[in-house]
Amino acid sequence: MTRSRSLVTSFCCSVAAFACLIAPAHAQDSHNRHGPDDSLKVYAVYTVKTRLFKRWVGHGIYLGHGAVITAAHVVGRWPINTNQRVLVAGEEIPASVIKQGKTKETDLALLTVDEARLPVSLRLRLNPVCKAMPQVGAEVVVVNPEGTARSRIISPMSIRAEYRTKYSTVIQDIALTGSGAGVFDATRRCLLGIISHKILMESTASSDQGAKDGPVEYAKYFVPAPTILKFIPAEYRF
Repeated sequence: MTRSRSLVTSFCCSVAAFACLIAPAHAQDSHNRHGPDDSLKVYAVYTVKTRLFKRWVGHGIYLGHGAVITAAHVVGRWPINTNQRVLVAGEEIPASVIKQGKTKETDLALLTVDEARLPVSLRLRLNPVCKAMPQVGAEVVVVNPEGTARSRIISPMSIRAEYRTKYSTVIQDIALTGSGAGVFDATRRCLLGIISHKILMESTASSDQGAKDGPVEYAKYFVPAPTILKFIPAEYRF
């Protein structure tokens, strides 16, 4: 009886040990399948320009096939005179501006670089632009080369009335954002938009002296995916 109990105990311990080995492996597989937010950082690059001997650095998002999308005002009005480059993996690669909108209309610019000069880890990637916009309240991931941060899509009713019709896609302001940074759908992991600029929240009243006393609150407007899809050529719509 003692020996039988010992065998049963040994068998149970073995099963438990085996289960312990399986559980972490399964959890790790699940984690890799969904991917941490930082996995999106691979698409984030710096845009660099030089004007009047001064170096200006902005943000951009890699789409694929050597193309980078950013905000038009990041590129500037006279890109042909500013020696445009894309900084990735520590190397500044010369860039050509193949399409540029207007800051107050379609705040987007599309740059291309020599794909052969990109790291293999980026060269083989295609970054899909979302085909549909999520609802208000949906979580998003804001991405630039410094890191990633979570935010939420908020209602245009949250921003000042004079901005609502023009800037209908806004997120809660977070410190990480900057012009040209990417906004990704937190669930589908596709590109939702490109950060353009700050907008005053409705809670910040105006007066003859400016904003009311207390902290000034902002939202961040992003150029949405449908606008990006209309803006970029077909070969960059993945």
